[in-house]
Amino acid sequence: MLLQQVLLWGVLPLWLLAGFVDWMCHRAYRIEHDAGTRESLLHWLMLLEMGPALAAALLLEVTAAVLVLLFVLCLAHELTTWWDLGYAASRRRIPPLEQWVHALQLSLPWAGLVSLALIHHDQVLALLGDGVPDWSLRPKQQPLPMAYLWGVAAAGVLLGALPFAEETLRCRHAAAVRHAQRVRLREVARGGR
Repeated sequence: MLLQQVLLWGVLPLWLLAGFVDWMCHRAYRIEHDAGTRESLLHWLMLLEMGPALAAALLLEVTAAVLVLLFVLCLAHELTTWWDLGYAASRRRIPPLEQWVHALQLSLPWAGLVSLALIHHDQVLALLGDGVPDWSLRPKQQPLPMAYLWGVAAAGVLLGALPFAEETLRCRHAAAVRHAQRVRLREVARGGR
């Protein structure tokens, strides 16, 4: 089905790349010196919301239960994104490129969910009262190729988990340096009395 191919080879890779470009923006704009660790931890929260959503969409038969799960996780991701943007914007400038990347990161999970809802419209109709919803969680009857699944997993680690782990370490290191500088300044101020 064409829509499924667009999801697998268009929407998903673009979303993973957007996450990596977001990390590149954070690194270039040196968020460790303003928004810091808290913003980085919010990025982890978003990854933890979308990781299970991605796994469910790739590994499970898309039933009413999976569609509801995906909706809840997309909504949680949306709310966390707004929390993250509010926090970051109060502490640093968010340049146009990063804003554009954020637009992709916000819209692509919803595009994926709407596409799955269109493909599995019978389950959506059942959720709306026209039929019996399937509340089961079960593996796909026709699994995606293992090479594709391993490729997505590798891309998720290389473009998401590892860069954001580096970001968190960078932010924590910068915070430790700032703390050590404050301690030294206090000691110098006490010694000068």
